[in-house]
Amino acid sequence: MAKSLKTKPRKTATVTSLDIEMLQILNLDGTAQQDEARELGLTNDDIESLYRWMVTARIFDERALALQRQGRLGTYAPLSGQEACQAGSAYALRPEDWIFPSYREHLAQVMRGQRWLDILTYWGGSEEGNRVPEGVNNFTISIPIATQTLHAVGAAWAAKIKGETSCAIVYFGDGATSEGDFHEALNFAGVFQTPTVFFCQNNQYAISVPRTKQTASETIAQKAIAYGIEGVQVDGNDVFAVYKATKEALEKGRNGGGPTLIEAVTYRLSHHTTADDWTRYRPAEEVEMWKQRDPIKRLKLYLERQGLWNADDEAKLLEEAKSEIAQTVAQYENLPKRDVEDIFKYIYAEMPWNLREQLQELKEYLAEHGGDLPKE
Repeated sequence: MAKSLKTKPRKTATVTSLDIEMLQILNLDGTAQQDEARELGLTNDDIESLYRWMVTARIFDERALALQRQGRLGTYAPLSGQEACQAGSAYALRPEDWIFPSYREHLAQVMRGQRWLDILTYWGGSEEGNRVPEGVNNFTISIPIATQTLHAVGAAWAAKIKGETSCAIVYFGDGATSEGDFHEALNFAGVFQTPTVFFCQNNQYAISVPRTKQTASETIAQKAIAYGIEGVQVDGNDVFAVYKATKEALEKGRNGGGPTLIEAVTYRLSHHTTADDWTRYRPAEEVEMWKQRDPIKRLKLYLERQGLWNADDEAKLLEEAKSEIAQTVAQYENLPKRDVEDIFKYIYAEMPWNLREQLQELKEYLAEHGGDLPKE
């Protein structure tokens, strides 16, 4: 007869309650919570610099979109509407920190030492644009959704083991939180208390899927509780709130406090990519509503209210930014023409047999069809 198993008394697990309150410092009309604004430690020059970065990014974005429509650039992922997320978070970083971008963090990458030219080169079809300058702690662009979250945790864990003070920040969208890699990364970061900042730019859509059809959670920030880490939600169109939340998360990570999940509530004002048409799944009035929350407009109003900005300053900035981007476009279009063979040579020091076969097959195809590539 089988032995009866003695059951242990059940224990009640106490789950910490998580009240999510959105952090906001800068109001839509340009007024600010002055006490919190002063505590940021940002000088007037810092704030003006943030504004300049954001405006330049918007101009770059508009020009890149036009280039793609003219057939002068490949598929491109616009960032308009998300400038405060990227400027505020990147400004809080130290040089030794690492960033792990997805495919929309052009501004964060450039603020961290890359060039607008690199961004155009990459989206023009050359992996040369994905080369990071020596001494710049940027990881390469990640196209697969959420895979970079695991890379960031690994880098942060390595820094912790080595006794370094660097942190890793990883950028992703709300759609990435539906991927298994995101949950694995948070779980590992929570267990090993890695100095990782998970920065979710919740722009409300995973391509065409609205957030409400991705998760039943009221917020993305609350997903942190399942992994024993802190979750914070901020107004992603408020550059001050983004800066504050990121800076605090980084300081906590440096001091052994572990990871943080930041949900920055924002909105992309354009397409997911230029292969997408937002008018097919978003009502125009929704987009117009979010345009009233434009992060650039909000910061400009603040600067004007503080007597730090006027019409002449604006005109000068626009002229300088347009000139900078125009020069970048000219550089991009004067780059040496690359051969299709470079695609096969890029990864390996010595091309493996399977790539040699594929290259030969492509060469034969191009010879037969007069140099025309296969159509999709």
